[in-house]
Amino acid sequence: MTTQLLPFPADWQTGLVLVAHPDDPEYGMAPAVARWTAQGRHIVYALASSGEAGIEGMDPAEAGPAREAEQRASAAIVGVDEVEFWGFPDSAIRNTPELRNRIQQTITRVKPDLILSLFGGPEWAPGQPNQSDHMEFAAAVIEAYDALDPITRPRRLFENGPSATHAVDVTDQIDVAVNSLAAHAKYLSVLDPATPVVEQARRQIDMVTAPRDDFDDLRAACFELKRGPE
Repeated sequence: MTTQLLPFPADWQTGLVLVAHPDDPEYGMAPAVARWTAQGRHIVYALASSGEAGIEGMDPAEAGPAREAEQRASAAIVGVDEVEFWGFPDSAIRNTPELRNRIQQTITRVKPDLILSLFGGPEWAPGQPNQSDHMEFAAAVIEAYDALDPITRPRRLFENGPSATHAVDVTDQIDVAVNSLAAHAKYLSVLDPATPVVEQARRQIDMVTAPRDDFDDLRAACFELKRGPE
């Protein structure tokens, strides 16, 4: 018998999305973010790097600002108007005291009810390795969270990854999520020059929001509860 995913909690108002690079929110979280902001919830994005090493053939000094601009445009499409970049080096993110301090400072300032972070495991699936930046960053988020005062820290910490425990019905948010990912036009056009950007975005969103037989066959954005009740 298939274990059913739990509906994502509804008893919250402010969420903090912590990721390593521009476009990280769009590869899995953005459909849920679009639903939540439409419901009146407040979401803040904080990114460790500007993704300056992510566009092949483009100087990092040019790529960083370009990717920041694309991330802000992408976030606005799903209703997020607070986006910050911390300036840690793309492709060399490490779980350091400096990074953990920045995570804690941001949590303390934003005062979110819950945190949404990146998958930190070694593989998404057999033969599909995770990025080092993602693993290091996710570990830093968990360590930083655990070191906070249990009384005042956010009640829940989720990762957007393959071992899901909770899901959000995003049936009505597919098109806006596609548009949000497609806003990373420079990045995607270099990543796959032969495929139109919107087609790349549609393919990715269709993959990560495929109907789930463990969630009433609904199209879903999925999260694993790493810390908190339930």
